[in-house]
Amino acid sequence: MTATPFSPPPIHSWLDFNSPLSSARSAGLVDRLAGSTPSTVLDLGCGWGELMLRLLSAVPGAVGTGVDTNAEHLARGRANAASRGLADRAEFIEGPVAGFSGGPGDVVLCVGSSHAFGDAEPPAHTAEALNALRNMVGTGGRVLFGESFWQRPPTADELAKMWPGASADEHVDLTALVELAGAARFRPMWIETANLDEWEQFESGYLAGKEEWLASHRDHPESAAVRAAADEHRKMWLGYRGILGFAYLTLIAY
Repeated sequence: MTATPFSPPPIHSWLDFNSPLSSARSAGLVDRLAGSTPSTVLDLGCGWGELMLRLLSAVPGAVGTGVDTNAEHLARGRANAASRGLADRAEFIEGPVAGFSGGPGDVVLCVGSSHAFGDAEPPAHTAEALNALRNMVGTGGRVLFGESFWQRPPTADELAKMWPGASADEHVDLTALVELAGAARFRPMWIETANLDEWEQFESGYLAGKEEWLASHRDHPESAAVRAAADEHRKMWLGYRGILGFAYLTLIAY
């Protein structure tokens, strides 16, 4: 008897966005970005490009390009674009952000993808990403930059409960993050940070698909591995809960 191939449980089906972002906050972001009436939108490290699609819906006639290496996420983005009548205005390209030569865009989105711009170690990759983004938007254009930061310096004991090899040097605080944006020739139009509810919805949503799968596959040969992975991620999240922040910086290029 041939064994049924193992299909990993879904980890994003409960999520609208692949970051700690509520629908209410996303609506405010879209309103502000749409206010500049962009013609072209780039979404770098787009995942399934949900924020880009919402912005295109808010700005009739604008066209968008999303770039990511995850084929499954891109397929979801294309399907969502088609279901909303945006297929002719939204293009999804599979490939590395660092190799993308398109642009410039009137609005450029980069949420949680600063690591995709090069090989610099954290936190130097943040400055590297901001400088690259400045070259992909014209003067007066907007960039939405989503990036992690320390809400307060973590202790050694707290770092030990986070991801393997977590270091206090990996992230800067919010003030330093805004200063990095200024050094890359951006002015901050709007500074906001994910709240605890958004973090909990994001992290719980990330794990919900695995937990549903485990509930109906208790005896599956892979259940122990799935359970261990879910437990490890939950432990990591609870380790940085209230310590690791996530900022959404709406920036104007100058």
